[in-house]
Amino acid sequence: MHERSSASPHDDLPLAGMTVVELGDSASAPFAGHVLAGLGAEVWKIERPGGDSSRGWGPSQWKGCGAAFHALNRGKRSICLDIKDPVQLATLHDLIERHADVFLHNLRPGSAGQYRLDPDSLRARKPALVVCEVGAYGHVGPFNKLPGYDPLMQAFSGIMTLTGEEGQAPVRAGVSIVDFGTGMWAVIGIVSALLRRERKQLGATVNSSLLETAIAWMSIGIANYAADGEPGGRHGSGVAFIVPHRAYETADGYAIISAANDRLFARLCEALGRPEWASDPKFATNAGRLANRAEIDGLIGQRMKERTREHWQKHFDGFGLPCAPVQTTAELFAHEQTKTLGILGKTSDDEIELVGVPLSFDRMRPPPLDAAPGIGQDNERLQRLLDASSH
Repeated sequence: MHERSSASPHDDLPLAGMTVVELGDSASAPFAGHVLAGLGAEVWKIERPGGDSSRGWGPSQWKGCGAAFHALNRGKRSICLDIKDPVQLATLHDLIERHADVFLHNLRPGSAGQYRLDPDSLRARKPALVVCEVGAYGHVGPFNKLPGYDPLMQAFSGIMTLTGEEGQAPVRAGVSIVDFGTGMWAVIGIVSALLRRERKQLGATVNSSLLETAIAWMSIGIANYAADGEPGGRHGSGVAFIVPHRAYETADGYAIISAANDRLFARLCEALGRPEWASDPKFATNAGRLANRAEIDGLIGQRMKERTREHWQKHFDGFGLPCAPVQTTAELFAHEQTKTLGILGKTSDDEIELVGVPLSFDRMRPPPLDAAPGIGQDNERLQRLLDASSH
């Protein structure tokens, strides 16, 4: 990992000067640590002997470990410690007590107290510390000691009952929306706690969990259920409450159309050369289109098959209609919009391009983070830091 110079562009980022100690594994807490690093914090990642679980994920590998590890852990320092060893645990406590503004972890529920890494123990010694615990089912309740992973929470929360095609087996989202979402909520909580600390000179305990995130993603489904007992059901690429708002097959793939109100639907009808649909009582309102979903989807689908994705994109753009092609990862990677955003980046020629922070400050994106660390590559650096702070 490269040293940050005194003139580093990271120095102008919002969290520059903050130190985060992350005892995270897999995805949720490491993603939170990754975002905090992208916002300018110095993140010390504590890895057990053998390293973070994502180092072993496959099949894609880069420099001897899972590509996923690189996606979630750039810009961090790696410290290899066995916290079951009292001496090494004491080193971790020294780092937290002397240097950390934030301690972030997703230890198995209930285990933090065994190592005096629970909020009460840590904040008793350092009241200004922000401790963020990322859990599975939440920090209270009958399931609060159970472990959990992203697909479990997509199942438990009901997300999978709204995903996929009606009558087919349950389907989870193809990306880890619960893990990443929980990491985002953890960051929001941490940043909010740091802001409060500026006013009150007092730290905080922040709790975030996979289940709470999954429930938050179910907000509209839960509102629908509370209103009439119908959460929505499965509609493939569509949704329960808007028609048309889904993917349609074209001559060379699929494209999403989102006519999210009656005005846009009328514009869509005009663009498709079928203005009479907009005045048909069956289709004129969203309520009517919901009641006649299969019919209107079939009519739109017949027209969409006549032309390519590119044709429809340009055609609908001329009408101000929301439309997007269903792209492969390769198409996204190569697209001019992705390139212009500058959200993919690498720090050297021997690194792969990875996703940066999806934020800009004063119209500038934070620079690409340094390469993901090797296991324990910063142990000596930590020892020098602790030796210096002990004098």
